Amino acid sequence: MQKISQGTIRFNRPPVIASHGCIVSQKEGDGPLGELFDRIEPDEYFGQDNWEKAESRFQAEAINICLKKAGVKGEDLDAAVGGDLLNQCTATSFAVKDLKAPFLGVYGACSTIAESIITAAALLDGGYGDNILASAGSHFCSAEKQFRTPLEYGSQRPPSAQWTVTGAGAVLLSFLGKVKISAATIGTIVDKGITDANHMGGAMAPAYANTLAAHLRAMGAMPTDYDAIFSGDLGVIGMDLTRELLARDGIILSDNYHDCGEMIFDREKQDVHAGGSGCGCAASVLCAYILPKMERGEWKRVLFCATGALLSPTTVLQGESIPCIAHAVELTAGN
Repeated sequence: MQKISQGTIRFNRPPVIASHGCIVSQKEGDGPLGELFDRIEPDEYFGQDNWEKAESRFQAEAINICLKKAGVKGEDLDAAVGGDLLNQCTATSFAVKDLKAPFLGVYGACSTIAESIITAAALLDGGYGDNILASAGSHFCSAEKQFRTPLEYGSQRPPSAQWTVTGAGAVLLSFLGKVKISAATIGTIVDKGITDANHMGGAMAPAYANTLAAHLRAMGAMPTDYDAIFSGDLGVIGMDLTRELLARDGIILSDNYHDCGEMIFDREKQDVHAGGSGCGCAASVLCAYILPKMERGEWKRVLFCATGALLSPTTVLQGESIPCIAHAVELTAGN
């Protein structure tokens, strides 16, 4: 790897995404991207007796789909890297325990898939093996119970609230494939003092703007140099704020800027308020929409930057502010 600037690295031996898999629940399946997901599971319990077990089952299935496409078994993996929203990455730990593969659990909240990919890519470029799995997932019901209020409480969600995606995505990083991971920027924490756990877009937008600007500066690039630029799950409120923040620095986002949380649901037909969120949001959109378009040659250069609100049940109850992070992954296809 080559360090370009603080947080930004270019991979000298770029790993590639050899395979990917994703699964969502029925609500996400009813959205605009419904036909693109590998599987839609109508039972939000996924045959389990609680939401937390279901969250783990969703991620396990995304991993199974990914590995099956590649013809790779768990014992063939040099490592698995992943995380979720449950305390101590519980859902991921249970999802990967039967893989019999070395495991690194990471937590970046909704940015976890980007953090997992960067970690896996760095390991591969550094010579650690040939096959590393990166995954992330979330569940609406378990997230509401942990960070806000259990659904049984029946509290009214404000307009700024986002709907945590029930779903998961997994990618297999190797050295054979069409989409390369050419560079990445590890974000720094930005905390603007927001304490409202229902205002994720507003809390995360400054972190996204900070990481995106840092990556563009380090790469000597402009937004127009990319076929598409993605944020993880800022929703419509966070998107508007991001445009405003970046414009102050002379960075203008045009029609090639998209947000996974804005894309995954139809806000006019589905009651999701400001859009989607959760580890499963960026992960499933990456696997269902972004990577297939690059594999088909429709896009050559994409900047995927997932965002995360690093709050916890403890900090929420204590009224603390919400530290936020964003990690950028630059994807290239073709020669």
